[in-house]
Amino acid sequence: MPVKMWRTPLDEKETKRWKAEIHIIKDWCKGCGFCIEFCPRNVLEKSEEINKLGAHPPKVVDESRCVLCCFCSSICPDFAIFVTERHSEDEC
Repeated sequence: MPVKMWRTPLDEKETKRWKAEIHIIKDWCKGCGFCIEFCPRNVLEKSEEINKLGAHPPKVVDESRCVLCCFCSSICPDFAIFVTERHSEDEC
């Protein structure tokens, strides 16, 4: 269940929200599901695809909900997932 904000931040319109880019190394995943189960924003779900280990790696449902907490990469025992900040073209 996604985390609900109990109030709106006062500077919500002035601050820029970070955008995430989620990278999944599918052939390293053994299908434990820790990243899916413990994601606080429900960004991932199990895919129908089967990797070379015979497991179902996660797939990204909605990357815009990711808040870059990087808990998925911290909890993954196989280092098969990591998150980076996406830079827009106007920042470069």
